[in-house]
Amino acid sequence: MHYWLPPSALLIYSLVFFLLSVVWRALVAYRRTGINPVVLTAGADAYGYVARASKMLLLASGLTVSVIALLPTAPYWLGAYVPLQSPWVSAAGWLLLLVALGWLLLAQLQMGASWRIGIDHARRTALVTHGLFRLSRNPIYLAMRVNQIGLLLVFPSAATLALLVAGEILMQVQVRLEERHLLAQHGAHYVKYCQHVRRWL
Repeated sequence: MHYWLPPSALLIYSLVFFLLSVVWRALVAYRRTGINPVVLTAGADAYGYVARASKMLLLASGLTVSVIALLPTAPYWLGAYVPLQSPWVSAAGWLLLLVALGWLLLAQLQMGASWRIGIDHARRTALVTHGLFRLSRNPIYLAMRVNQIGLLLVFPSAATLALLVAGEILMQVQVRLEERHLLAQHGAHYVKYCQHVRRWL
């Protein structure tokens, strides 16, 4: 494999991504509001299915990145795609990863007290329409999609392609569940927002 940065950098980036966007953000939100922002359900409905699948995808992503970083033979048994192996493609992937992380953290910051992991049916949250939310109704998920593309370019393989496809399907479903929830909470205000701002970009 032709890397722009060593494979270990991908593991470091993934840990930083998780710690900043999930752990740190959740702690900040809890300290400011006293509300646990992680509201992944465990039911047998669509919400519960997506929550369980998302946890499995996160675990699979972590294992894949760990294998890439720690095992020199990883390219062979993860189905490396040779035509995309080049320092330039790897550099493009890193650029997307860094842009995605910055975009995601900014979007989380702009969500403020409305930020959740999952759908909070128990509490009403404000509809955020400023900042990046003037460009996209789902800037956080958009950043996560770009992040997955970046991972594929840094390490082009069957494994990272499978992660991208699985993540894309889950996010498309999750976004539509959240849209239904926001419509029920905000009614005409949300409809008007949707008329002026696209789902993605």
